[in-house]
Amino acid sequence: YVDSDRCAKIIAQLPEEERIKVVEAVARMDSVLPEAIKIIESEVEKKLSAVMTTDYTKIGGIDYIADVMNYMDRSNEKYILDALSAKDITLAEEIRKKMFVFEDILLLDDRAIQRVLRDVDNNDLGLSLKGSNEQVQAAIFNNLSKRLATMIKEDMEFMGPVRMKDVEEAQQKIVNIIRKLEDSSEIVISRGGGDEIIV
Repeated sequence: YVDSDRCAKIIAQLPEEERIKVVEAVARMDSVLPEAIKIIESEVEKKLSAVMTTDYTKIGGIDYIADVMNYMDRSNEKYILDALSAKDITLAEEIRKKMFVFEDILLLDDRAIQRVLRDVDNNDLGLSLKGSNEQVQAAIFNNLSKRLATMIKEDMEFMGPVRMKDVEEAQQKIVNIIRKLEDSSEIVISRGGGDEIIV
């Protein structure tokens, strides 16, 4: 019941072995008895009061945990998915398919990429591209003006070596922008598998 971004922060603070247990448990969860909900602290109880019923209440599941994982930093996300893959590859793949990661920018059309880039800080853009593959870089540079693309490339050269942690943080900022734009229906992410887009 916790917002996905807050849940991601909580999971990230857990000991490593606990993170896998929590992600797996939430992914497999789909209902809970009202009696179990009543033990949750009062502030959460107030928030849930509107959805409390005498029957089972839907919680957790693949969609929810994928949303949570989207808010995690890349190192935690990778650790959890790798460990979960070793334990249950099917579950890990189901979660991964529902997630949006930086490299999935290739799922966006040119118009959507251009819309995203309007909200992205140029420093974050250059830093995020330092750790990305050629396809992602091409997709970004093709949607920038020649002048701005040249400037970003020059900035990347002048940066020299950068910490992976900084690259991942910059990439996560851009992913968060993409998610917000999708939530507000300003862009559409073509994930395939039955998502029909009507032009």
